[in-house]
Amino acid sequence: MTSQEIRQKFLDYFKSKGHLIVPSAPIVLKDDPTLMFSNSGMTQFKDFFLGYKTPTAPRIADTQKCLRVSGKHNDLDDVGRDTYHHTMFEMLGNWSFGDYFKKDAIAFAWELLTEVYGIPKENLYVTIFEGDASENLERDQDAYDFWKSHISEDRIINGNKKDNFWEMGESGPCGPCSEIHVDLRTAEEKAKVSGLELVNNDHPQVVEVWNLVFMEFNRKADKSLEKLPAQHVDTGMGFERLCMALQGKSSNYDTDVFTPLIAKVEELSGKKYTGILEDEKDIAIRVVVDHIRAVSFAIADGQLPSNGGAGYVIRRILRRGISYSYRFLGMKEPFLYQLVAVLQEQMGTFFPELEKQGKLVSEVIKSEEESFLRTIENGLIRVEKLIQQTIADDQKVLPTQEVFELYDTYGFPDDLTRIIAEEKGLTIDEKGFEQALNEQKKRSKADSAQKVYDWVTLEEKPENFVGYDKFESETYITRYRKVENKDGEFYQVVLSESPFYPEGGGQVGDKGILENAVESFEVLETKKENGLIISLINGLPKDAGAVFYAKVNVSERKNSQANHSVTHLLHEALRQVLGTHVEQKGSFVGPDYLRFDFSHFNKMTEEELALVENKVNAKIKENIALQEFRNIPIQEALERGAMALFGEKYGDSVRMIQFGTSMELCGGTHVKSTSEIGHFKIVSESSAAAGIRRIEAISGDKAEEYFKNLEKQIAELTQLLKSKDVVRSIEKLMEENSALKSEVEALKKEKAKGEIGEWKGAYEQKGDKLLLVKRTSLDAGSVKDIIFQLKKEIPTSITVILSDADGKPMITVGVSDDLAGIYQAGALIKDLAKEIQGGGGGNPGFATAGGKNLDGLENAYQKALNI
Repeated sequence: MTSQEIRQKFLDYFKSKGHLIVPSAPIVLKDDPTLMFSNSGMTQFKDFFLGYKTPTAPRIADTQKCLRVSGKHNDLDDVGRDTYHHTMFEMLGNWSFGDYFKKDAIAFAWELLTEVYGIPKENLYVTIFEGDASENLERDQDAYDFWKSHISEDRIINGNKKDNFWEMGESGPCGPCSEIHVDLRTAEEKAKVSGLELVNNDHPQVVEVWNLVFMEFNRKADKSLEKLPAQHVDTGMGFERLCMALQGKSSNYDTDVFTPLIAKVEELSGKKYTGILEDEKDIAIRVVVDHIRAVSFAIADGQLPSNGGAGYVIRRILRRGISYSYRFLGMKEPFLYQLVAVLQEQMGTFFPELEKQGKLVSEVIKSEEESFLRTIENGLIRVEKLIQQTIADDQKVLPTQEVFELYDTYGFPDDLTRIIAEEKGLTIDEKGFEQALNEQKKRSKADSAQKVYDWVTLEEKPENFVGYDKFESETYITRYRKVENKDGEFYQVVLSESPFYPEGGGQVGDKGILENAVESFEVLETKKENGLIISLINGLPKDAGAVFYAKVNVSERKNSQANHSVTHLLHEALRQVLGTHVEQKGSFVGPDYLRFDFSHFNKMTEEELALVENKVNAKIKENIALQEFRNIPIQEALERGAMALFGEKYGDSVRMIQFGTSMELCGGTHVKSTSEIGHFKIVSESSAAAGIRRIEAISGDKAEEYFKNLEKQIAELTQLLKSKDVVRSIEKLMEENSALKSEVEALKKEKAKGEIGEWKGAYEQKGDKLLLVKRTSLDAGSVKDIIFQLKKEIPTSITVILSDADGKPMITVGVSDDLAGIYQAGALIKDLAKEIQGGGGGNPGFATAGGKNLDGLENAYQKALNI
């Protein structure tokens, strides 16, 4: 049975049991402050469990793309070193929202595994929750009784809270669970040791294949449990492990989920995969084929590699794959991007985003490979210098700070530094490196640390967003909770009627005021979490149940919505000028400026930018009225021509924004007509990533301010140059400046010639060698030219020049080629530079150093005389 057939049989089975089959949600989460990625199948249904949204159907089934690389659920370090851990994996799941519960969930699972898939019953074991006295939780007797009708009692195992009580995170929906484990060992192995002894003991052939979670509690911030309003079922079956069981393999990597990718790596690298766990080459191949899946799906869902947040995680996964292939597969050129086509072939039918975004995905990966391989090459040079210096200092351990800087600042893999050092008979300070790494993590955690208390609910009532129509409204607080972070103590509030737009869709959240006759609070930010619009205020009202007036900062909101509306016009104009391949790949919309990322593979020309700008401004002048469709079926919106963005999760009903021929699905706030935008001005166009261009622009008040500043600058230049023809006057100044520079360079060369003649006769005999130590005020370029000439003309010599040009101390050392094996200019400069509180470097024949202490040149001079 192929992996495609296995996936399809799962969906067909649950469809026959009355489940609605829904597509996978994006792997990257855009509007969830608690998670970066979907790390389980239930992530997209979180609001249903919490009661914030009504499920689209009481029974649902799907296959969900998941990513586990950070936080509580982190499998990254295990990937490649065993047969079953992955970063990106598929989670097959069936869901019941207040419909069936334990009895049916267990019956469905058993029937599918044993009758549809045909797994021998004697190979299966199940676990149930044994209870936990500390939480006052009893043994899950119901699950035990239901399982008894399907499987012998000696195959039902009690499991502890760690294994059999599933929790979404520090807080949220949770409940007891029942795991199904499959024993894939040979008959001989089973005869020796019972599978009962190996369940939940990390045996590679006795693995959990399905987890049935019975959601009935909510974990509060104070760690207490409360009953959910309804009982739910949340199941998750690891697709890759299921394929291993059904295809009779002993490793996920031996299934057809991975074998086509492995075959391509073998073809490109010339290395043969043998499946040996400890073989570094095989570990590298497993890492590569796992990581390419994670990175490809993340990029297809709109998350580009970057230096922060979710983008940093994706970059880290990709760089881990590149590092392994560089070290153990000998791949010095980009090649991972060539695996994307294989992945498309395998999974494009079930995941059309991969098919649609394939070219972009491969271009981004190729660009990241090229960049990181350069980082590795540059890092190798730095490591070599570090090793040479360590040897010169007669040390055996590379300096911890420099090793950590290579890793942290330059992105050079620490294990590669370790390998190179060991080849030279050196080591790194493992304990010191770990300490530096932990300190960095602590700093990072402290910066983002936030303690969130439980909600205090004042009234159970649906909250209403009125911000599309109003800038202010009468309201009251329905719930609040305290938040503590490094900036102090604040309160998050949910309002019965909120005019504050929550951050989302690229648009910043509203700020404003929450006040009544007695007190006033500043609204610092507004975000959305689990379907709730949450505003952060700088205190707690004395009477939290009083009536308040919520007032949006109108000027900031108007500027933000002007910038948001203009991004829609910009998107349309770019598609008209550049082609329909252009798609939005990210945006930022604030009151001061907008940023728009889009798919395009070439730098835009000045003519293209001007044409786009003119098209947008023409639409603004047309004064096109906003047509807003707040609750339109998504299919109807798409048939009308609305743009839907890849990587966004849309419901059955959507909001469509239309300005003439521009139509997009969007939840943001917008101007009532395009004339409110005023004017649109592109400030810059640049590369955001491979295949992604970025436009930064301004509109409205900021555009007006921009042109006023230009007028002022031109007026000042006119006055300064005493000419109305500013351009011609500047050209004339540049010509004069160029001529003067040429004269100065000629004078410097003349002066240097004179110095060379004098310095040649100033060398002192030191045994059978010559030494010159000289003070000068010549600039760095002139000193370098002189030293290289003296090195050629004066054999067996060392030259030390100490300069105070422009009031800054500089020391330069030259060693003639015939002495380079005895004396190292880099080592000499390091010692002399201490006197001027500086540092520098170079090669054995030439080195230079700058410093801070000009007075130290005299000490350096005396020290140099003793070389």
